[in-house]
Amino acid sequence: MASATALPETGTELPKLTNEEIARYSRHLILPEVGIEGQQKLKAAKVLCVGTGGLGAPLALYLAAAGVGTLGLVDFDVVDESNLQRQIIHSQSTVGMLKVDSAEIMINGLNKNTKVVKHNTMLTSANAMEIFKDYDVIADGTDNFQTRYLVNDACVLLGKPNAYGSIFRFEGQASVFGLPEGPCYRCLYPEPPPPGLVPSCAEGGVLGILPGLVGVIQATETIKLILGIGEPLVGRLLLVDALGMSFRTLKLRKNPECPVCGTHPTVTELIDYDQFCGIAPPASVGPLEVSSHGSVDSAANIVDGIPQVSVEQLKQRQDAGDRPFILDVREAHEYAIVNLGAPLIPVGQLSSRLNEIPVKKDDEIVVHCKSGGRSQKAAQELKSAGFTNVKNLAGGITAWAERIDPSLPKY
Repeated sequence: MASATALPETGTELPKLTNEEIARYSRHLILPEVGIEGQQKLKAAKVLCVGTGGLGAPLALYLAAAGVGTLGLVDFDVVDESNLQRQIIHSQSTVGMLKVDSAEIMINGLNKNTKVVKHNTMLTSANAMEIFKDYDVIADGTDNFQTRYLVNDACVLLGKPNAYGSIFRFEGQASVFGLPEGPCYRCLYPEPPPPGLVPSCAEGGVLGILPGLVGVIQATETIKLILGIGEPLVGRLLLVDALGMSFRTLKLRKNPECPVCGTHPTVTELIDYDQFCGIAPPASVGPLEVSSHGSVDSAANIVDGIPQVSVEQLKQRQDAGDRPFILDVREAHEYAIVNLGAPLIPVGQLSSRLNEIPVKKDDEIVVHCKSGGRSQKAAQELKSAGFTNVKNLAGGITAWAERIDPSLPKY
């Protein structure tokens, strides 16, 4: 059986349970695998939830309900209406509130005995080690690669278990990384995918119930680690298929050549993870829903050779009678939700449908998608195909709906 976290260390005095807590956790206490001592371990435990979004919502709620004494929350995003389809720790009344504050309200309402520590900040190489050091288990609920590698490396360097989960569309993954006897995230994914290859949940969508499934699995693994019971997902990757309602487990091996947890590690301190993943550092968005891609020349407002056009600039030009050709590269089901009337060629079909673009190769083309990531990739494809005057609409149709035409729906 894989070993659990060392909390509490041998000889450490466990906190006593009050009569109210004994009544509250009675269904735990009558489980021989938990009992009084196990519930005391939960009360003494400190768990850090990296993210209070889709995965962090059920994760934090179930850990609080189970009696984990201290929950740390890392996030600096605010609650948006679109979050409520899956992020059940937030509510209609907290839209516009900081997510850590919104989550604290729900946790306090569920269990007054759980202490909430809020880290209203972007997780970076500069602060991760300091934030992580006081926690026993780190639960990774992020949805971008740079933060996953950051969480992984910080956990390995500090010797903290990483209860990992990820979701996309109808599928999810879960594992436990970072324990000495098991692999880490880099053993599974030595290199990040090229920027823009894997769309975020904001671009690709996610079934609202799926993060509940995977987040509860993360919570289960966290509790098993704290109690030292069962067989944690160390050396195993659990694959969840919600459409087929199937669960598969793949065996994972520790890579002796891993640069972080291998026998001769070369990564001995946290690095620049934006650079490692080949993307620009986020400016005004949080670490959990980043859509930036490529290297930025801020002076010229150029990303990887593609000029960026703001929605205000495009609207001003249109009002002045200047109407460049606009190309929408989203999917057909997105176009049905909202569109600007521009021709549609999904980015995945662009290379085979170049002949449908009704302008000359030196004419100006402004490409847009939902938020600017896929259109950046499409613009680069068009440039490679010989189109010489291609620009990307920064922020996409979401920015247009927010800043130009608020009557348009946002999704």
